[in-house]
Amino acid sequence: MSKQLKTLSPIDGSEYVVRDYATTAQIEATLARAAAAQKAWKRTPLEERMALCSRMVDAFVARKDEIALELCWQMGRPIRYAAGEVGGLEERARYMISAAAEALQPIQLPEKTGFSRYITREALGVVFVIAPWNFPYMTAVNAIIPAILAGNSVILKHSAQTPLCAERFAEAFAAAGLPEGVFQYLHLAHGDTQGLIQDERISHVCFTGSVPGGEMVERAAAGRFIGVGLELGGKDPAYVRADADLDHAVETTVDGAFFNSGQSCCGIERIYVHESLYERFVEQAVALVKAYKLGRSDDPDTTLGPVVRASAADFIRGQVSEAVAAGAVAHIDAADFPLDAPGSAYLAPQVLTNVNHGMRVMTEETFGPVVAIQKVSSDEEALALMNDSEFGLTASVFTRDIDAGVAIGEQLETGTFFINRCDYLDPALAWTGVKNSGRGCTLSSVGFEHLTRPKSFHLKTEI
Repeated sequence: MSKQLKTLSPIDGSEYVVRDYATTAQIEATLARAAAAQKAWKRTPLEERMALCSRMVDAFVARKDEIALELCWQMGRPIRYAAGEVGGLEERARYMISAAAEALQPIQLPEKTGFSRYITREALGVVFVIAPWNFPYMTAVNAIIPAILAGNSVILKHSAQTPLCAERFAEAFAAAGLPEGVFQYLHLAHGDTQGLIQDERISHVCFTGSVPGGEMVERAAAGRFIGVGLELGGKDPAYVRADADLDHAVETTVDGAFFNSGQSCCGIERIYVHESLYERFVEQAVALVKAYKLGRSDDPDTTLGPVVRASAADFIRGQVSEAVAAGAVAHIDAADFPLDAPGSAYLAPQVLTNVNHGMRVMTEETFGPVVAIQKVSSDEEALALMNDSEFGLTASVFTRDIDAGVAIGEQLETGTFFINRCDYLDPALAWTGVKNSGRGCTLSSVGFEHLTRPKSFHLKTEI
């Protein structure tokens, strides 16, 4: 296979980044540095770790415009939205820094005469983070900052579509004064990625990506008895109840479906609407989607950029064509979006109705600018359909009756439940999934538990 990583920009298919893959010697040196550096880093006072991570965020945010432009060219997000990725990283990182002192504090047990008892949170060692291209900074930071705060060292392997993201992390940590070896990155081929997981110096793996990718990580880690965090995407549903604020529900779910060209693990891909609102919801949703401007990501007027590559666009087209052949109704004419063409990464948005769960578009992750809308007659029907999925990352209900919405949420098989919003990650809440959306947790105080191990101290103080 090629010894070079080549990133083709979805904007025009040009070669945007070329990097050599890491050699065996470079991989070995990186592992050795990470293992050695972690031994000293875990003894560094937490206050110093927090201050250093804060300086790293400052250094990163200072390059916001440059980073946004690179992101636009690497994975196709419209330039008008690209800087939001920097804001999202800052929000998550600063929250985790503020939460670290309490989350990593020893647990003191009730007094027991003659004994001192407490539980500490111990660093795991070297954490291997494998990050995706779709939200390349915000997904990676979920693991990187808390891992380093907890006293681990980190090796980052970023997507071949967004290799500059790994380099920008490294530059920001270097500017902040992080000791050498505590954070490093490697540009790796697939076989070398598996080999790294199997190395005895890797103590934990954080992976965000596809289900097949997660299966690879689990196979590579089998028998090593290390922690593996897997965030594997979703087929996230929304339910619009009869009492919902219709305008708000339409605006929020359409944005949740089409932001980032639908390339979000927690994006809305299927919407269930109560029959009393169904016709009006579809009419308003279609009108809103028709207002998107499909164009080059570096054009400030563009509101819908290309998907990441032409093959992804053709997969999505195939899913839509198959649904239409099975009876679905497509409400958007691709001719209204002239850049759309087979073999192109530019893809018209699509709204489908007359859909059912016999269609792949309702059960298989689409990861593109397509949303399917199905009519329902009751909460019970909506709940059954929402749970009828191999995924369970997020789910949303739109309603004015919060108690009724919570009652539905308590029965949904999902990692995060929303009422009257969607497609948002609050860093104070645990980010987790069920079923094929993965396992483990990042963010919140709970996220630190997955990047540390408990160690119990049982001291007899009176003899």
